[in-house]
Amino acid sequence: MVNVGLLTTIGYDPSLAPDRVQVTTGSGVEYVPRLAMSRIKALGQERTNFSVLGHTLPPSASIDGLLGLDFMRGQVLNIDFAKGRVSLN
Repeated sequence: MVNVGLLTTIGYDPSLAPDRVQVTTGSGVEYVPRLAMSRIKALGQERTNFSVLGHTLPPSASIDGLLGLDFMRGQVLNIDFAKGRVSLN
């Protein structure tokens, strides 16, 4: 899931997305746009032609998006709380 503001900044227009997906959030059920990004990179991994959901995330969250299991599938995720590190191999 990627913040719609960021998607707009990098040239995607969520309002023109032909596909919408039902998502259950803490405040209820919403329909959000699904867009195919040409490329996305996070935690040292890169995906091409990867679908993301656009959603307005609260400014207090201080994040640009959330990685889902579809991004991590087939990889090993390590979370080290003591060292404050996350890695995806």
